[in-house]
Amino acid sequence: MSVRLLQAARTWGWGAGAPRGASNFPLPPPGAVDVAELLRDATTEEEGAREEAAARRLPGRCSVLLFPGQGSQVVGMGRGMLRYPRVRELYSAARHVLGYDLLELSLHGPQEALDRTAHCQPAVFVASLAAVEKLHHLQPAVIENCVAAAGFSVGEFAALVFAGAMEFSEGLYAVKIRAEAMQEASEAVPSGMLSVLGQPQSKFSFACLEAQEHCKTLGIENPVCEVSNYLFPDCRVISGHLEALQFLQKNSSKYHFRRTKILPVSGGFHTRLMESALEPLAQVLKAINVKEPLLSVHSNVNGNRYMHPKHIQKLLVRQLVSPVKWEQTMHAIYERKKGTPFPRTFEVGPGKQLGTILRSCNLQAWKSYSHVDVLEADEDLDQGL
Repeated sequence: MSVRLLQAARTWGWGAGAPRGASNFPLPPPGAVDVAELLRDATTEEEGAREEAAARRLPGRCSVLLFPGQGSQVVGMGRGMLRYPRVRELYSAARHVLGYDLLELSLHGPQEALDRTAHCQPAVFVASLAAVEKLHHLQPAVIENCVAAAGFSVGEFAALVFAGAMEFSEGLYAVKIRAEAMQEASEAVPSGMLSVLGQPQSKFSFACLEAQEHCKTLGIENPVCEVSNYLFPDCRVISGHLEALQFLQKNSSKYHFRRTKILPVSGGFHTRLMESALEPLAQVLKAINVKEPLLSVHSNVNGNRYMHPKHIQKLLVRQLVSPVKWEQTMHAIYERKKGTPFPRTFEVGPGKQLGTILRSCNLQAWKSYSHVDVLEADEDLDQGL
């Protein structure tokens, strides 16, 4: 694939026309790149050039993009990107898909409204892709030399749009349906998520089992308490009934937990408490023309890269009721022979949580980490670090 085509394709994964099989999706803004057409042309006409370019790409010059998930949202996000090309067009397209002014909510809140699952997931999704536009404007070589992407929970949708697996309007509409279904599921049962910083001797599974038994003594049928996020060594997020999480906090020393904290989310995500959200998401993904990604995108479900479109549709649904294996994903992306340079890593979206996790997973990889700020203009990036 030529540099020009690769750069255009990787910059935006949204097409200029209505997606096939999904005519009800609102149209993206004009002037967008038809990734599917570019991919077909490039792979049929310039296969040899693509292989040659890949061979020339040195490990130390490659880049990896990480897309954050729910919980990273903050009022004001988007403000630092409005001066870059097409960012306002992104938010205008989002308004048509969502039916409300996402930019106004992102810039001015209130925080309580932005924190609602139905709102924050689309907000983080769009802000992350706007950050990609900013990064492309300031350092186009980063996009051109990107070899892998991963997104945390809802961030996986943004990673797939960036990689050309689905168009912007399709991805955002899927996120909208997902977020609304998860919001509804979370309101059905009082549940939540507990961040746990443990030790090598911490007994996460045993702790969850005892918390479930405690819930049964309270009359709760089929209680849920299980690891929902693998963040970095000895750090987990546990999701389930609120009574189970309160039990774990009260008995944290028994299980060798160093620190626990209830997360500001509305439900026990990535557990079977989200089962009612499976069908709505599965139906909308069936209507989307999912394509093979133009670069490696790693799944939250197992940490492996997606192999084909059906794989994407299947695992995005399973992700709702499966733990996010982020620690495993980081190992899969950054594993390399001793002495091989690490790629440059960019966190695109609100917050720096994924950078903090990367530091705990792989210190050497973290040394090449940067964050694309969505709140203010980034002077470091402007100067081309």
